[in-house]
Amino acid sequence: MSSLESLRQLLQQSHHARPDDLPEMAMRAAPLLDARVLVIYLVDHQQRLLLPLLGGSAPAREPIDVDGTLAGRAFSTASTCVGSGDDDGVRVWAPVVDGNERMGVLEVVADSALDDDGLDDCGAVATLLAELITTRSLYSDKIELIRRRQPMQLAAEMLRAQLPPLTFSTGHLIISGILEPCYDVGGDAFDYAVNGDIAHLALFDAAGHGSSGGMRAVVLVSIALAAYRNARRTGLDLTDTYHHIDATVRAHDRYGMITAVLAELDQRSGVLRVISAGHPSGIVLRDGRVAKVLPTPTALPVTLGDRRPPVVVEESLEPGDHVLLYTDGIIEARTRDGEAFGMDRLVEFTTRAFADRLPLPETARRLVHAILAHQDDCLQDDATVLLAEWRSPAPDRSDLEAISAAARHPLLTEP
Repeated sequence: MSSLESLRQLLQQSHHARPDDLPEMAMRAAPLLDARVLVIYLVDHQQRLLLPLLGGSAPAREPIDVDGTLAGRAFSTASTCVGSGDDDGVRVWAPVVDGNERMGVLEVVADSALDDDGLDDCGAVATLLAELITTRSLYSDKIELIRRRQPMQLAAEMLRAQLPPLTFSTGHLIISGILEPCYDVGGDAFDYAVNGDIAHLALFDAAGHGSSGGMRAVVLVSIALAAYRNARRTGLDLTDTYHHIDATVRAHDRYGMITAVLAELDQRSGVLRVISAGHPSGIVLRDGRVAKVLPTPTALPVTLGDRRPPVVVEESLEPGDHVLLYTDGIIEARTRDGEAFGMDRLVEFTTRAFADRLPLPETARRLVHAILAHQDDCLQDDATVLLAEWRSPAPDRSDLEAISAAARHPLLTEP
């Protein structure tokens, strides 16, 4: 049966649905997909486990590891994966993706194998469920509580509420960010927006970490985020945006300190413009190697910006180039013996991930997990990554056919 009826049914029920109702809504849609069971799994904040969203007639399920499982492969690659049949039936794992934000997977259990149309229908239902999960989360804590595996400290609660979705794609440009630790952050934050042809990227690192110093740092970086968005939405250029953030934070706390990188990428020309305010240098990677280490610093850290004007650096990207921005918690991560993760290891890991043709958000996830493993899962500082891949020049906005072609596989690099 076509997915149209199952989509219609889910939409009709969604108008008054709570997150608690989603498991039963999925189960009722199962027969319309020639399936017996539909179970929603949500990824936890550290993106290590897929956690079942249960209720109603949904069968009992246990959490599933992202790494080393078929369900995890569907999540990691954002593609539908079909398992072998067993006594319980044939299992299909469809990614639950809102736009390009990976939220989890949908388990589909059927008595017999599904054809290509049936698999496409599973994907359509999973996509609609992702939209419902996103919108229902605005009115309830249910989804958020399931995704948490330990208590969230207040500083982290404040900061995470302000971050954008981890991944976004225009088809020609993919942006993906990630921040650790999840539950007790210091002063790291990232932001992005795509307005017309221009993609705006920002990374901030405020001084102060841990539960006590972290609160002051989070207040500072929250002000910086708000000032950045205010400047962006007012139409200020990159230089004036830096000054606006600097003046705003200094007016609140003249002794505060934030390093930052502010960037703009023209999706049509590939021109990247960057201000590095005392921040670690960004990297441009091309064909599996470092093509450019962006100059740093080109401006003083935020709150010192009135002492010296910033310099905007320009770099012309080529289609397929990656831009890697990161905070010092990445390269300064140390083992118990004091060995730093370092720039060489960062570049080696990232280029290897690109060579393996991993989706951009999966590269970011694995990189941060590598940082955690390097420190035995005990970070001394926040570790934040913001990755951007310029896949191809964006066409004229009137060229809808070209836009559709570029957006067919937003997460996967085509072979």
